[in-house]
Amino acid sequence: MSEASYVTGSRGEQVLVMRQGGAGKRAKRAQNNNISAAKLVAELVRTSLGPRGMDKMLVDGMGDVTITNDGATMLKDMDVQHPAAKMIIEVARTVDDEVGDGTTSSVVFAGALLANAEGLMEMGVHPMLIINGYRKAANQAQLILNKIAVSVAPTDRITLARVARTSMASKLVSNESMVLSKVVVEALLHVAEDMGDGTFKVDLENLKLEKKVGGSINETCLVMGIALEKEVSHSGMPKRIEGARIALVSSALEIEKTEFDSKINITVPAQMQQFLDQETDMLKRMVEKISSVGANVLICQKGIDDMAQHYLSRAAILTLKRVKESDMARLAKATGARIVSGLDDISKKDIGQAGLVEERKVEDDKWTYVEGCKNPRAVTVLVRGGTQRVVDEVERCMHDAVMVTKDVLENPWIVGGGGAVEEELSYRLMKWSRTLEGREQLAAEKYAEALEAIPLALASNAGFDQLDIQVALREKHGHDEKWCGVDVLGTGVRDMFAKDIIEPVSVKQQIISSATECACMLLRIDDVIPSKRKGPSMPQGGMPGMD
Repeated sequence: MSEASYVTGSRGEQVLVMRQGGAGKRAKRAQNNNISAAKLVAELVRTSLGPRGMDKMLVDGMGDVTITNDGATMLKDMDVQHPAAKMIIEVARTVDDEVGDGTTSSVVFAGALLANAEGLMEMGVHPMLIINGYRKAANQAQLILNKIAVSVAPTDRITLARVARTSMASKLVSNESMVLSKVVVEALLHVAEDMGDGTFKVDLENLKLEKKVGGSINETCLVMGIALEKEVSHSGMPKRIEGARIALVSSALEIEKTEFDSKINITVPAQMQQFLDQETDMLKRMVEKISSVGANVLICQKGIDDMAQHYLSRAAILTLKRVKESDMARLAKATGARIVSGLDDISKKDIGQAGLVEERKVEDDKWTYVEGCKNPRAVTVLVRGGTQRVVDEVERCMHDAVMVTKDVLENPWIVGGGGAVEEELSYRLMKWSRTLEGREQLAAEKYAEALEAIPLALASNAGFDQLDIQVALREKHGHDEKWCGVDVLGTGVRDMFAKDIIEPVSVKQQIISSATECACMLLRIDDVIPSKRKGPSMPQGGMPGMD
C-alpha cells in the first residue's frame, strides 16, 4: 500500500509532499511493474501468431462475442487498465494504421525487448545504456533491411497475390486465400494511380468494403463501381437506368417545419384544400427543378416526402434516400457529381455521370449498384460469409490484405516471411554488435536475441520444438541461406521465397521502429506518479495491476 510522501525541512520538520495513496512508485519497482504488464500483453497475443495460431474469444459487458486472431482487433477490444499495457497497445495501433499488418509481431517483439532489458538491469546495466544500444541496433536493422530487400515490379499481379495470400495465411480465410487474393489485387490495381515516375499512389477512399451475410466466402466479389445497401425508394420508379445522370442532395425533400410554434386559423374547408395544394406545389417544384437539370437518378442523404416520391416516380427518376454521408462522399468522387445542400442552387454542372445504376437482389435484400463511373478507380468489394461473425472476420482479413498489397504498390520491396527476415536480422546484428564497446554491446546482443522471438513464437504455435528450430535457423543463416524461415504448415525450416511466403519490407520497418520506440519509452520511466487531472483519483494503493 502506498504511503504519504514527506521530506525533511532545514529545521528538521516533516513536510507533506503528496497525500496518502499518491506517493507513486520509484525506480526499480516502477520499471519492473511496467515490464511485467508489457510482457503479459505480449504473452496474450503471442499464441495467435502465424497460420497455426489460436483464436481469441472477446466478450464485452453486454455479452456480445467476437472471435478473431487478428492482433489489431484483439488489442483494440481488450479491457486494459495498466498504463504500460496501454502503451504496448498503442504500438499495435500505430502499426495497423500505418501498414495494416504486423500488429501481433510488433507486440511480441516489444515484449521480448523489455524482457531482455529486464535481465540486463538485474545485472546492473543502466537503462539509458540499454536504450542507446537498442536505438543503435534498430538503426542498423533498418540499414540491413534496405540492403537485403528484394525489388519487385509494383504492378506484378503474381507477386501482389502472394503478398495478399501471406497476410491471409494466418486468418480464418486461409483456405479461400487464392480466390480472395485475386479480388484484392484487382481492386487495388484499379484504385492505384500511376504518378508518372514509376511510383504509384493508392487512395483507399476509392475502395469500399461492404459485407453481406449469406453465401460462401468464395462468393466475395469485386464490383466495378459503388454498391449501396439501399433499394429504390418507390415501387413505381425505374429499377435500371443506363447513361445515368446523378444528382446528389444532402438536404431532405420535405416541407420544412418552422423552428417556432405556429397556428393557422382555417374558417372554411376551401382554405384547408388551398393549404394542402400549396404544399403539394412546393414538392412538385422541387421535382421539376431536379428534372430541369437533366438528372435521371437522385440520391438523397436524408428523407423524401411521400408526395415527392410520387412525382419523382412519374418523372421516371430512380431515387435513393437516407444514404450514408460516407457513401455520398464516395459517390461524389466516383461520378464527378457535387453534393448540393439545397435544390435552389443545383445546376447541370453539379450532375455526375455513371454508365449504369441498377437495383439488384442480394440474398433477401435489394441493393443498388452504380457502375461505369466517371472515375474508374471507384470500386467496391462485396464480402460474403455464412454467418455474421464469419463475415466480420473475413472483412478484417480483407482489410489486412488490402493494406499489405497497398504497401507493395507504393513501396515495391519485399522480404521473406515466416520469421526469415527476423532471423537474418538477428544473425547480422549479433555479428555487428561486436563492433560496439562497453555495455551497449550487451544491449545490442539482447536486441538481436529479441528478434528471434517472432520465429520462435511461430515454431511454438505450430507444435515444433523451439530449441531445434532455433538451432536449425541459426545454422541455415550462418551458411547464407537468408530466406530460411519456419514452415509452420510443413516440417520445419524452409526457404520462404520458394514457399511463396513474402511480406512487404515497409511492414518490417514499421514493426522495428514502433516496437523499439515503445520499449525505450517504457525503460526511461523510473517513477509512476498520480496526476492532478480531473476525474476519479487513484485509489489508495495505486492503480489496479501496478502492485
